[in-house]
Amino acid sequence: MFRFPEGLYADIRTERIDNACFSVQNGEVKQNSETSVSGAIIRVYDGKMWYTSVTNDLESIQSELDSLASVAEPDPAIADHPAVKLYEVHKDKVLHFDGDKDIRKVTRPQREALLNGYIEKCVDPDIPEIKQWYASYFSTHSVKEFYSSKGAEIVSDYQQCFAGIWFDFVVDGVTTSGGKYYGSMFFDDLKGHEDGIIARRDRYLDFAKNAVDAEPGGCVCVLAPDVTGMFTHECFGHKSEADQMLSDQTLRDEWIMGKKVGSELVSICDSGDMFPHRGYIAYDDEGTAVKETWLIRDGVLTGRLHDANSASVLGEDLTGNARAQDFSCAPMVRMTNTYMKNGTTPPEEIIAGVKDGIYVYNVQYGTGLSTFTMKPSICYRIRDGKLAEPLRVNVITGSVFQTLFDIDAVGNDLRFCDTSTCGKRGQSMPVSDAGPTIRVRSLNVN
Repeated sequence: MFRFPEGLYADIRTERIDNACFSVQNGEVKQNSETSVSGAIIRVYDGKMWYTSVTNDLESIQSELDSLASVAEPDPAIADHPAVKLYEVHKDKVLHFDGDKDIRKVTRPQREALLNGYIEKCVDPDIPEIKQWYASYFSTHSVKEFYSSKGAEIVSDYQQCFAGIWFDFVVDGVTTSGGKYYGSMFFDDLKGHEDGIIARRDRYLDFAKNAVDAEPGGCVCVLAPDVTGMFTHECFGHKSEADQMLSDQTLRDEWIMGKKVGSELVSICDSGDMFPHRGYIAYDDEGTAVKETWLIRDGVLTGRLHDANSASVLGEDLTGNARAQDFSCAPMVRMTNTYMKNGTTPPEEIIAGVKDGIYVYNVQYGTGLSTFTMKPSICYRIRDGKLAEPLRVNVITGSVFQTLFDIDAVGNDLRFCDTSTCGKRGQSMPVSDAGPTIRVRSLNVN
């Protein structure tokens, strides 16, 4: 389709993105929109520097490519460049969402009916503590095409949709916010979750009314599956993104393959080919086929995530983790579906083994590389092996490596969270994270 320049590596990624949104706040429609945008990113590499252009005019791609090539410095040996040699060449078309599965075929009245049905059944005007509520639906559909000077020709699609309600509860002047959203690649999967939204609403209301402050200090913590997934993503997955090691020799020295970095109960994997989880991709944005990458096996460091540059510098294999937010962004190393492997212990037994501790039901967010921080939403006291009163916990912290060693029980209740979004250097990517219930011997509670 394109005339690629001699002595240079080049690739072109085009994308059409269609979004739909419907949101209601306290009965007032805030947004009811459909948008569509198309564009392309054109990149040329001469072995020393990338030259990049972004355009919404797809008819101008060839001229943009020629213009970039005119300022680059051709290298007859560009094909032997370590990173260029790694770029894969695939000719493939992977379209999961054509026909009746295409989210773009969901009409505006269908979106409105779905959300208004949830509002009618889940927003109870007789609960005085609900001061505000927010209901929203969002969907996105994209089709990408990727072409490279090495001969790659790939067409793939992606879509995702969400629906749910969020509440603000005010008790004794204190606001507690919480609710439930559901995400899927298929519209019909968003239907029929009234009981789940109501149950989450009532849990947050009970927390707002009855929570007491936790005592600060170190204690045994049991993490629910969603919290384990967040910990796995934020506190270990990001450490596995190899582009961060290229300018950090300390991290490279610390992150040695074959090193024991945690309990033998811990195994962590990143896999982009787990359809239909939110982090699924057929190929990454460098045209690399995705694959399963085990980062930890039985407590031993066994892998990390790469784009072509980091793989060539560190002398390791591509993993299919070069991802870009959209056609306007260059790819970087990003996670896809990252999870801690399921264990064998029922979660009830894990909790029963704690005389005094904290059960972390869910969290607002988490951060960290060497030292991690979790901001809990809802916690419960564990007393004599049973869940007791709800607890307000400001923050939970710990050392990533010490925590991996302090995991002494892993549940058999692996669960994926398919509503996650990961930010890095200004780009946001759809991801899934997952894990089972785990028990940690000691974390710092404040």
